[in-house]
Amino acid sequence: MSKAEILAELSKLSPQDRGEILEQLWRLEEAAGPTEREKTLLDEAQASYDANPSAGAPWSEVQARLRRRG
Repeated sequence: MSKAEILAELSKLSPQDRGEILEQLWRLEEAAGPTEREKTLLDEAQASYDANPSAGAPWSEVQARLRRRG
């Protein structure tokens, strides 16, 4: 099945099925780890946080925001 076919079929799925697919995609992304570009962004974010810790947010809040974007 091609990517275009998969994308076309997503809207036909139930919210529960889409949620399961989203969770599986998150697991795959987490297992793959960050790309070099993402590592650079994480390093920059860490440096920014180290300079001003009160401007940061707990990971649980950040992760929840990212998952809502889905």
